[in-house]
Parts: sequence; C-alpha cells; structure tokens
Amino acid sequence: MADQSTYEPKPAISKGGEALLISAGVGTLVSAAKNALDKHNHGAMGVFTRSGSTIGYFAAVGGVFAFTEAAVANVREKDDAVNGIAGGCAAGFLIGVRARSLPLAAGSCLLLGSLIGTFDAAGKSLVGDASGARKARTAQERELERLSFFKQRPTATEVEEGVAGAA
Repeated sequence: MADQSTYEPKPAISKGGEALLISAGVGTLVSAAKNALDKHNHGAMGVFTRSGSTIGYFAAVGGVFAFTEAAVANVREKDDAVNGIAGGCAAGFLIGVRARSLPLAAGSCLLLGSLIGTFDAAGKSLVGDASGARKARTAQERELERLSFFKQRPTATEVEEGVAGAA
C-alpha cells in the first residue's frame, strides 16, 4: 500500500483505456469460444457478427472499473480499498444495466464492490504478502513450522504415562 501522506495521482483515462483494451482482448477470446461451440453458418466471422457484443461488453466493464477506481482515488487522494469498492460497484452496476434489471444492477454493484474491496483490503494478493518481502528462513525453521502446524499424535510413552490425555 502506498504511503498515505504522499499520494501520486493516477491517470484515470489512461488506466481506463488500458483496461478497456485488455478486457476487449479477453472478450474476443470468450466470443471466439462461444463462436466455436455454437452451430451456425457464419464461419469465423461469427466471432464478430453473432457474439461480437461480448467483446464490447467485456471492454466496457473492464474500462469502467479501472477508470472509476483511478478517478475515485484521485478525488480522495488515497490509495485504499474504498477505490476498489467504487470501481467494483460501477462495473457491477453496468452488468445489471445490460441485463435491463435494476435489482440485478444493485446486487451486482454490492457483490463486486464487496469482493474487490475485500481483496484490496486484504493486500491485493491471493498468495499472501504482496510485497514479496518474505523473510528468509532456514530449512530447519521451515520444518519446525510445518511440524507445528499439524496436530501431533502422542507417543506410546506419553499414552502410558497419561500425559497425552492431560494436554
């Protein structure tokens, strides 16, 4: 997380455009998969003619998320989970609008906002410490940590002495 006292503004339009292009690429892959699995007589152009709206939909959701997250960060001059909540809410709302359902839009806003906000608050990583500053440990320290993680079975001596039942 960035130091709260020195905030660097984010180029919201640039971030939104970058995410829009990446999301459009993902949308193209999804559209191509839909085209390959459906039966039709449009050939390879079906990626654009039959399921091409998927490309624009993915692009719009990705672009709206990134733009909103950066714009909210710039307005608040903070880099924290609230920005992700706002971006997720905007993207979720767009998902509901496409389905022409206000309840779905509100629910998607709530769901995506809370998921992305939680992810951001937890350190923006699915694998633990995102800073990569894991402390170097020896093989012996790793083995001791591994052994302490699991419940230990009592030894035969401990069972005979009744120590295991007291623990």
